[in-house]
Amino acid sequence: MEVRDLHPWPATPEEAVAIQDELRPLLDLETPGPSSPATVAGLDVSYAGDGGGTGTRLAAAVVVLDAKTLDVLEESVAVGTAAFPYVPGLFAFRELPALVEALRALKTAPDLLVCDGYGVAHPRRFGLACHLGVLTGLPSIGVAKTGFVGAYDPPGGRRGDASPLVDGGEVVGRVLRTRDGVKPVFVSVGHRADLDTACRTVLALAPEYRLPETTRRADRLSRDALTS
Repeated sequence: MEVRDLHPWPATPEEAVAIQDELRPLLDLETPGPSSPATVAGLDVSYAGDGGGTGTRLAAAVVVLDAKTLDVLEESVAVGTAAFPYVPGLFAFRELPALVEALRALKTAPDLLVCDGYGVAHPRRFGLACHLGVLTGLPSIGVAKTGFVGAYDPPGGRRGDASPLVDGGEVVGRVLRTRDGVKPVFVSVGHRADLDTACRTVLALAPEYRLPETTRRADRLSRDALTS
């Protein structure tokens, strides 16, 4: 599938911030997300060791699922090294080169990208899901295991309960309970998606476990690639 080259890979945090500022106006946060996607792709990256520093070996995985059956339709993996340091708010630049390589190896473009990370729930409103959405032109959302920015009231304890994630007086995401009595996940939109549709999709992709099957399958594939 096609992934656009919209910028060089940055060498410094200052360059990375400038790229985020340059690309942010390209976000489409008005178009509703796909209400009935046929295919959904999960993206995740695993690291060797503790994952810190540059030069760390990593594996980026993309798994395309049938949105109704959750059967795997296609898989792609790219193994490389982290060329950018760990800097909060710039973590995407550690993962993007390998994720782009894995995406380009796909035969078809999925209807929705589900990233293990953040969309607009980000200090500069441009997390990994936003970046990948702009590069691919595809609808994208982020589903994170923990919060990064913002404050929220704990959602109710039942599956489907949710509460707004608010940062600087702005709703940047939703804290969503995907299983009764289990820790919630943090959902935010990336590109060409809306929060209501994103949360419905996440619940549909998580019929049994806390994390959506997109994330679970991509995580497993990336971990296996590091040990093979």
